[in-house]
Amino acid sequence: MSTSKTRDNLDLATTAREMADQAPAGSLEKAVAGSVAVTCATTRTFEEARDVLGGVVPIEVRRPAIQLLERLAVE
Repeated sequence: MSTSKTRDNLDLATTAREMADQAPAGSLEKAVAGSVAVTCATTRTFEEARDVLGGVVPIEVRRPAIQLLERLAVE
């Protein structure tokens, strides 16, 4: 995916953490946003974060997490 990447990983992590905090406890949304938040907080680049999220288990969290990361990167 080609993006302008105007947002850095810490900004992405902050946005994802806010989303996770607002999601219902135990929900898929909380797991997805939390995964993106932690991944972005611990990686340096969008590409590195996307690669790490590619290894998230279960698959039910992996795909939406990658999609969320890509969406946040262009917002």
